[in-house]
Amino acid sequence: MSLYFGVGLLAFASAYVNIALNKPANLQHPLIPDDNTHNASNAVDGRKSNLTWNGGQCSASAARETATWWVNLTDIRSIHHITIYYMVGQRPWGSSNLFTPSFLGLSVYVSNTADKLQGTLCFKDNIFTVDTIPANLTITCPIHGQYVIYYNERLPGVTYPKGYSSFAQSDLCEVEVYGCHTTGYNGLNCSIPCPNVNCQYCHIETGTCQGCKPGYQGQRCDTVCPYGFF
Repeated sequence: MSLYFGVGLLAFASAYVNIALNKPANLQHPLIPDDNTHNASNAVDGRKSNLTWNGGQCSASAARETATWWVNLTDIRSIHHITIYYMVGQRPWGSSNLFTPSFLGLSVYVSNTADKLQGTLCFKDNIFTVDTIPANLTITCPIHGQYVIYYNERLPGVTYPKGYSSFAQSDLCEVEVYGCHTTGYNGLNCSIPCPNVNCQYCHIETGTCQGCKPGYQGQRCDTVCPYGFF
């Protein structure tokens, strides 16, 4: 079962490239430290033919109050959408699956640092149940950032909805981040320069400027900053 969030995503799904492939990744609470069988990088290695526990293609975390996994895109990139493939185990996906409850309540952030609080919340699950959460989820998030962060929590003293697991985990088999390798461009094939010459970041679909090059300001990035400022 899969699910898409965002109007018009299907038309774009095959055009952008996976800019997270083989990028550095990190897992907050590794299930077994220094064990390559389930390390963080498994979730960005391009393999997703075996989404089971012992398939050797997934990252796995210990059950804790918080669960964080992130990928470093190595530079600020223009992102269109993010697709997450969960570990599914051997049982059919749904209420009878042992992994399903741990994904409920998940959040996805895009940030310029590894700190999610300095970034933008792209998605927060407050709608799914163990019967409706998809085994892979695609989130439209047209934004710029260097880190894509998966986060979940089961904090003490907080009452969570029925079906939620007692602890949080980040058992992810693949996280694909689709967008442009180079900033300053937009469009389906990332081939259209931002409309303003001094615009460093523009909306990946519309081309609307979202950030000026150093030394410029204004909606069109056509105003020079005062001397000594940027």
